[in-house]
Order: sequence, then structure tokens, then C-alpha cells
Amino acid sequence: MTRPTNLDKAAKSSGSKSPETPTLAPHSDVPTRHQPDGRVGGGLFDPKQLVKSLPDAIRKLDPRVMVKSPVMFVVEIGSVFTTVLAITKPGEWFGWAIAGWLWLTTIFANLAEAVAEGRGKAQADTLRKAKTDSVARRLTGSAEERVAGTALRIGDLVVCEAGDVIPGDGDVVEGVASVDESAITGESAPVIRESGGDRSAVTGGTKVLSDRIVVKITTKPGETFIDRMIALVEGAARQKTPNEIALNILLASLTIVFLLAVVTLQPFAIYAGAQQSMIVLTALLVCLIPTTIGALLSAIGIAGMDRLVQRNVLAMSGRAVEAAGDVSTLLLDKTGTITLGNRQAAEFVPVKGVTEAELADAAQLSSLADETPEGRSIVVLAKEKYGLRERHQGELAHAEWIVFTAQTRMSGVDVDGRKIRKGATGSVINWVTERGGQVAADADTTASEISQAGGTPLLVAVEDERGARVLGVIHLKDVVKEGMRERFGELRRMG
Repeated sequence: MTRPTNLDKAAKSSGSKSPETPTLAPHSDVPTRHQPDGRVGGGLFDPKQLVKSLPDAIRKLDPRVMVKSPVMFVVEIGSVFTTVLAITKPGEWFGWAIAGWLWLTTIFANLAEAVAEGRGKAQADTLRKAKTDSVARRLTGSAEERVAGTALRIGDLVVCEAGDVIPGDGDVVEGVASVDESAITGESAPVIRESGGDRSAVTGGTKVLSDRIVVKITTKPGETFIDRMIALVEGAARQKTPNEIALNILLASLTIVFLLAVVTLQPFAIYAGAQQSMIVLTALLVCLIPTTIGALLSAIGIAGMDRLVQRNVLAMSGRAVEAAGDVSTLLLDKTGTITLGNRQAAEFVPVKGVTEAELADAAQLSSLADETPEGRSIVVLAKEKYGLRERHQGELAHAEWIVFTAQTRMSGVDVDGRKIRKGATGSVINWVTERGGQVAADADTTASEISQAGGTPLLVAVEDERGARVLGVIHLKDVVKEGMRERFGELRRMG
């Protein structure tokens, strides 16, 4: 799920990480979760949406609703009036034609507004479907049963393994796992969630990347994160902006002026001996008053909010959309906003006495058992930059693979008398020192420089006949989304 942004908030504080200079995506085949243009599918003129919105358009014919738009209220009165006149003279097709066109005009105006409003409801329905479709593995004694995520209650225990989406908000009571919370926080780095302490809370809708945990549900149905998001979408109010209020006053004034003008025409026509029928005068009035503007005014405002929703921006009111035009300074959170959600390997930095090719080969081998996005990007970088063919676990017959877990924070392989490890700085340093090895000073310096620049360092180490030692550092960076430079240029041209 992509995270909406509240347009009513002018700025949002960024995280505590130091800023770094992100890199453009170096790998075209590293999978990401983002759509090419970041839009939500659908459109205002989807035939299914038109049919679904037609009943709402009919209900809006209620005079108590129509009176809020003086122009369209006059058109509706004219529609009723011409229909009554056409019934009294059923043989005249002209009266029926005028009545039909006036009713079509009124219904079209209501339909345009109903379709625009329906798009917001569709967003909430999509979130509800995601909540309903989630399946939980609930523990009942020592057995598991699969139930819908909406059937969970406070105190239920659910099992989540690698690849599972956590079905509800709760606390980890057993196990430790790496969890991807980028859909909620935008932070690309996976977080460790474990039982006990202050790192046990998990949120529904996040994804478990490794290991197995047991979660105790702590929220009531209807109070989870997804439920709050649904309430936020549905609570987006259709408030008239100052410009829209002023335009409504102008339209109402013009309607009164043209109404008086049409009323005075009949006495002059009678005096001239050319009396006009009431159907003709009603049609003339509808043609004179600003019917088109009045019909589409509210739909235009709602459509503006809808277009933002398609861009994953939640505008809480039409006033916020109009106020956005006065923004002169834009503050953006880097991670997940101008960069991709997942960090990717950008560089191999070897220590003294080690070549880049040797480090790349060890990094690729140790990452074959790492199925995280970061691990896959290391394999791809070694393949593209150093020409190393991507090997598969089945090709190395006598290899013992070390799968990445949240407990060890390392992955690796034991093959041909060598033990290769890749992982978090602290974990790899402990692994090397436990085997009597020493960490090169330049490795520690390089890792510190990468961290201070806002990147994430991973160490690669090996144990062979020469002992345990660090080969170098892998630099993980947030990757700028494609086309961001052009988009910033467009913002500057807009002022």
C-alpha cells in the first residue's frame, strides 16, 4: 500500500538520519514496489463508475440538495415546469424535446458530481478490500487455523513467517524477525521486531521479511492502522473555497438578472402581438443563465481532489487544494518520496591488499542466500559492474548456505574451505574477532564515513588458510526515482 500525504500540512519533518547524496538507479532489473508513474488506476469516465454513480445522481434531484446550487435549482424548476406543460399538450413534440433536454442537463450536472465523489469512496473500498482479503494464521492451542484478518480480536495469537503480511496491530510475544514498514513510515531500512522490550510493537499491513514471530493482537476491530486510513480518506470534506464562494455569488446574481429579463419579455411580446409560449421562455432562461459553469463547478472542485488522490496525495478539503497554489517552499522527506523505498548496493570499497573483483566475488557469493531487496541488489551490482555471472545455490554442490536472519543479521556460504560472511557491521566484526581475526582500520573508517553520509555500510569477511579478516565494505544507498530531476525543474518553472 502506498502511503497518502496530507496536503493540509505544509511541511513534514524528516528522519534523524544525516543527509546523503542519493544515486540514480544503477540496476534496471532490481524489482521495486512502485508503479512507473505513481498513479492510482481508474478515471472519472469509467463506464462502470458512471453506472454506479447514476443512483446517487438521481437522489441529488431532491430540491433540498439542489437549492444549494441556485443555477441548477432554477434549471430543475424549469424542467418540472416544461414537463407539466408538455403533459397538458401531449401532441406537441417541441415541449417534450425541451423537457427532455432540461432533465438531461440537470441529471448530467448531478452525475458529474456523483462520479467525482464516487472516486473517493472507491479509494476507501479498496482499503476495505485489502483488510478483508488479509488472512491470519490464528493459534488455537497448539494448532493453527486460517481466518480472515477482520475476525481477529484482542488477545488472539497469530503466526507470521517470511513473506506474510501482519494482519493486525499487536505486540510480538515470541521470536524475532525483520519487518518491512516502508508502506507506513516510508523508511527503506527493515526494522527488527522482537518479543520483550520497546521493539515488540508491529503494525497491521507491514510485511515480515525473515524468520517467524507470534503476534498478540492488541487493537479492537475497526481501530487498526488501515481502519484509521479509511476514516481519513472518507473524512476528506468537500469544503467550498473562497474563490468558489465568490463565483457562486456571481452566478446567482447573473441568474436573477436574466430571470428578470425573461419575465419582462412576455409583456413586450404581447404588446407587439407575438406572444411566446412558456416553454420557449423557459428554454431561453436556461440558455441565458450560466448553466454550464453552475453544473460543473462543484464537480471541478471534487475532481481536483480526486486527481491528487490518483497521485497518492490526500487533500482533506478543496480549500487545501487552492491553498497549495500559494506554496513557495516545499520540504520533502527523502526516503520513499524522492527515492525508491528499498536501499540498493551502489559501490564495493575493498580494504588495502584486496582487489574490487575479489570483494565483488565474495559479496555475490555471500548474498545468494539473502532474499532481501538489499541482498538481491548486491548480486546484480556484482554481475553488471564486474561481469560476474549470477550463480545459483544448486551450482555449488558441497556448499553450506547461511540464510539471512534477523537474529544473526548476516548471510553467507561455506565452500571450498572458505567461510564467507556478509552483514551488518557489528555482526561481522563480532564474527571475525571470535575467530581470532582483526578488523582492518580502513574498513572501520570507510564504514563510519558511509554512515555519516547517510548510507548503510555492510561488511564482507572471509575465513580461510590466512585466517579471518574483512575484505571490504558494501555501500547501500537510497536510489533517486527516475525523472526526479525533471520534476524538480518543472516545480521551479512553476515558481
